[in-house]
Amino acid sequence: MTTPSDRLPHPSAKHASGRLRSHNAFQRALALFPGGVNSPARAFGAVGGEPIFFSKALGPWLTDIDGNQYLDYIGSWGPMILGHRHPRVVDAIATALLSATSYGAPTEAESKLAELIIQSVPSIEKVRLVSSGTEAIMSAIRLARGFTGRDRIVKFAGNYHGHSDSVLVAAGSSAATLGVPDSPGVTAGTARDTLVLEYNDPQALEDLFQSQGNSIAAIVLEPVVGNMGLVVPTMEFMAAARQLTLTHGSLLIFDEVMTGFRLSLAGAQGVLGIKPDLTTLGKIVGGGLPLGAYGGRRDVMNHILPAGKIFQAGTLSGNPLATAAGTATLEELQEHPPYELLERHGAILENGFRSAAHEARVAAWIARKGSMMTIFFQEGPVNGWKTACKSDLSRYSKFFWGLIDRGHYMPCSQYEALFFSVTHTEADIHSTLAAVRETLLEMTA
Repeated sequence: MTTPSDRLPHPSAKHASGRLRSHNAFQRALALFPGGVNSPARAFGAVGGEPIFFSKALGPWLTDIDGNQYLDYIGSWGPMILGHRHPRVVDAIATALLSATSYGAPTEAESKLAELIIQSVPSIEKVRLVSSGTEAIMSAIRLARGFTGRDRIVKFAGNYHGHSDSVLVAAGSSAATLGVPDSPGVTAGTARDTLVLEYNDPQALEDLFQSQGNSIAAIVLEPVVGNMGLVVPTMEFMAAARQLTLTHGSLLIFDEVMTGFRLSLAGAQGVLGIKPDLTTLGKIVGGGLPLGAYGGRRDVMNHILPAGKIFQAGTLSGNPLATAAGTATLEELQEHPPYELLERHGAILENGFRSAAHEARVAAWIARKGSMMTIFFQEGPVNGWKTACKSDLSRYSKFFWGLIDRGHYMPCSQYEALFFSVTHTEADIHSTLAAVRETLLEMTA
């Protein structure tokens, strides 16, 4: 936690002229990296302009290389639930660093983190540590195919599961369509084994299983979606996914890379009361360092090499620095559960966004679950990709830059959820709401 003396002062409005060093840094990066970035979400392609380069973070604050300060509402895209540089996490990393940066061999620290994961998420009986959420999903899908002896998986439009070939496909125009590649380099043959449906459509899911259930290895989904903006599932949809997989001998995979340990200690599945067969984790599980995990039923997990025959490996899996950060984070969440505080602050934020949009007469649909939220610039409701994609992207761009200029760092895309941490005080939340109100009124003036 940051103390009052640690907290950075409230930022004043900063315009592009105050980000000259970021501009110069981006010009340098353009010559070095494709598009000047190491992940496309950082390129600001969805909002225009140039990305901001940062040099420091503390609690809920970011500082860019020009010295501008921002209240942070992406939290490294989710992992910083305890805020940046939480003392317990920093101390754990520093202690681990005194011994090694990598072993490539077993450590007791890996087992300690695994025990914390299994204690927290009842559906996980055994777990395998990896280095990213993408790797966790890729491995869980291979495991599901190997365990069931089937090829096909079902995913949902607007759900993002990393950039492995099997899930990097887009929906077609019909209710249930064979996936088509969403990126050059993904082969049509790979995409053909991925069936894409609309999220929150239980009837389409039932129809698909009635016709093709004996060929489906798994359903993979975000139990609360963060990757088309925040979309909450209906219980009818979730119950259908669970029952249909049980009936047809398929596996249910929850992608909890975003929601794991954020919506509750047991993740979204703890809130929804649905127990999947496999769960993938990332972000919070590594305390902000590169670490992912997948786990689930013991009988399924025992098919992974060397216990079984399904191959998966990683030289840096269970890296001691990442494992230390993840362990410290989960211990803190277990010992001092923040979820009531996050829900209280989330309700204030949600109601304030809605009130500001109403006052400014801006069409907006506010979706929230715990400490994740999205403002969609449209009437709503938003319950899947077909409705999410109707949002006004140009309006979101204006909203984003209006808040940047007022010292608040929001997701640089309409289709990303915002996150906040335990270090965001109620005063911080109200400061943000004042900035939201000013921005929306300015946009409609």
